[in-house]
Amino acid sequence: MTAAPVSVIVVSRDRPRLLRRCVKSLAQQYYPNFEIIVVCDPDSGEELRAAGYKDRLKIAEYDTANISVARNMGLSVASGDIVAFIDDDSAAEPTWLNHLVEPIAKGHAVAAGGYVRGRNGISFQWRARDVRPNGWSEPLLIEGSEPVCVTTEPALGVKTEGTNMAFSRSKIMAMGGFDPAFQFYLDETDVNMRLANEHAVTAIVPLAQVHHGFAQSSRRTAFRAPRSLFHEGRSLCIYLRKHCATEQHDMTIRAEREHQRRRVLDYMVAGRIDPVKVRSLMQSFDQGVAEGMAAKLTEPAPVVSANLPFLKFDADPAELGHTALVARWYNFKKVVARAMSLRNAGHRVTIFRYSLTAVFHRVCFRDDGIWLQSGGLFGRSDRNDPLFRLTRKKLRTDRELSRLRGLRELLPKK
Repeated sequence: MTAAPVSVIVVSRDRPRLLRRCVKSLAQQYYPNFEIIVVCDPDSGEELRAAGYKDRLKIAEYDTANISVARNMGLSVASGDIVAFIDDDSAAEPTWLNHLVEPIAKGHAVAAGGYVRGRNGISFQWRARDVRPNGWSEPLLIEGSEPVCVTTEPALGVKTEGTNMAFSRSKIMAMGGFDPAFQFYLDETDVNMRLANEHAVTAIVPLAQVHHGFAQSSRRTAFRAPRSLFHEGRSLCIYLRKHCATEQHDMTIRAEREHQRRRVLDYMVAGRIDPVKVRSLMQSFDQGVAEGMAAKLTEPAPVVSANLPFLKFDADPAELGHTALVARWYNFKKVVARAMSLRNAGHRVTIFRYSLTAVFHRVCFRDDGIWLQSGGLFGRSDRNDPLFRLTRKKLRTDRELSRLRGLRELLPKK
């Protein structure tokens, strides 16, 4: 059966190195039928073209800080039956698209969301969550690794994380895509609630996984400390006005302000925010609240398609699969050279670099397209592991590969 055409949309602004890394992860997808659409600032677009992607991607230039407009621009030039979204500071596991789009392609759902791993590449940043009219979310209990389809209801939606979500293109375009009133923050949550108002089915797909770095931007530092809370306040108020009962607005805003205040103080105590900036950060939240309450709200109009032809991306051959290599400090450069040779031939490659310690493990997708897991041979990779486990190199590698089962390599269909 022919795989449904998928359009992967990446929005980026002033982060060209991370954007190239994200695209490299997409080049390793096993999924056989997708195009990549990048909506980015002009300089980043030029760097992509210079890097050899000129005729391989659809590049739409947009240099204004409004992620909703940028995503809608991506929707307008998309040609796939399904649209998937990933952030520029994320890297997708090679099986990401295969898992994420399957429930939509089979007609079981109109939206889908996967799991997101955090900065250490192992712990989950986000898994399955609901979303409510006040913008708050609670975990959903999902067991196992199989997709779960949830029929939503007006007071309870399913959260799809902005860096790991997919939709039926016809559905999201007809409903107006992303509301431009949300310049940043809660933009996809608004879509989730609008879908919930229609009792739409959303799939939660545990094996559709991306690694998200929370990279530095104009809104946050490299340590994730906020530079401003304006959009948090502004978008929250717009969201509440659209979805939440009026009598709950003040209580919700006060609770969110207190949450942000505690967050800022935690960063201050950790030395990541100057104490003199605490007041101005909270003032920026209040300014956002005022503007959000005064903003004019309009119903998003359907997104108009540019009717461009589908530009199939030439990804690495699926049959080459995944290769794992093991390294120590003394032969690491040699192993990397071998990994790059395999990588250039089209293999997906993971290097396990062990030290004779109990150091915790970390995973990253390198700029050269290699997956690297580093840590102590006796250290833990899962937070439920013991702090020290006596083992041998082969046993440790086999154990780590079992943890990656279904992520770096395609498994036979049952």
